[in-house]
Amino acid sequence: MKLKTGLIGLAAALLFAGAANAATMRVVVVETSDVAAYVKALEEGKALLKKKGSPSELHVWYGRYAGPDVGRVAGTISYPSQEAQAKDDGMIRSDPELSAWLERLSKIRKIVSDSIYEELKP
Repeated sequence: MKLKTGLIGLAAALLFAGAANAATMRVVVVETSDVAAYVKALEEGKALLKKKGSPSELHVWYGRYAGPDVGRVAGTISYPSQEAQAKDDGMIRSDPELSAWLERLSKIRKIVSDSIYEELKP
């Protein structure tokens, strides 16, 4: 019985360790009346994140064939792991320069959805 419990615990630990190391991507779908200004603001954010040492990759997408999201803009920010994402989340909340950037973003967008995806591997 102890062996069975130990094996189950080991399997769970390996499963969760793999999930913590999986690449993650945050997808924020927004409505904005000025797409060009939003893209420019995200480029500024990308430069700030890079300057602060973030390992993130930030991209902006336009919903051309997107069902109910046609015409909406999606920003994606991907990380090599959940740990890297959590570290960046903390930095963004505590860094005055990044907080000011997020405040400027809030004036030109309305967040429609905000999701986090984990990479699946075989």
